Amino acid sequence: MDIKALLFDFDGTLVNSEALHYRSWLKVLAPFGVSYSESAFCDEFSGVPTLHSAAVLKERHSLTQSAASLADSKNRYFVDTAATSIPSLMPFAQEVLLLASREFQLALVTGSTRAEAIPVLRHYDLLQYFAVVVCKDDITQPKPHPEPYTHALSLIEKSPQQAVAIEDTYTGLCSACAAGVQTILVPNAHSKDQDATGASVIAQDLKAAWQHITQLISN
Repeated sequence: MDIKALLFDFDGTLVNSEALHYRSWLKVLAPFGVSYSESAFCDEFSGVPTLHSAAVLKERHSLTQSAASLADSKNRYFVDTAATSIPSLMPFAQEVLLLASREFQLALVTGSTRAEAIPVLRHYDLLQYFAVVVCKDDITQPKPHPEPYTHALSLIEKSPQQAVAIEDTYTGLCSACAAGVQTILVPNAHSKDQDATGASVIAQDLKAAWQHITQLISN
């Protein structure tokens, strides 16, 4: 297959950041007396856009703040938290990015803001691997809308048929598939029970995903 580009998701795919997102949400919800266990919260909201999560939480708990205000507070808390508690990389992330960058053009396609994603990428020196980084700030319609992926493809001047996406959640999978990009799903502990309909393959980790990609290009 004529694969020229790999499009990587960020949270839960390359970086184990779900715990930081959870802790940030706890700070937002604390003044309202609302609390969740980490497993319950992350299992439900892993991969869900921040604004949508805020809308669900506002309605469910009759919160007085607007969804936009809740989402903004959560984003600020995440940036502050990540400044002192950098999330760890997912297994094989560094190795796979190094290998992939030698064979393909890489793009990062994330639902995080630049303020959330870029400091983590810089900390691990990962920015060097990506030709483009598409964040929530760069588009008008976040995942599961196809715009994040169509925008990334336009920036690197590749067709959907020339790319493979690597995602961890149903939200991201829907976004990539809607853009016409075949997708490898690498579920994590919180997304493992989400719908995988549309994935070209389900891989247990990034190393297995990379092995599948090398098989694709050799056929």
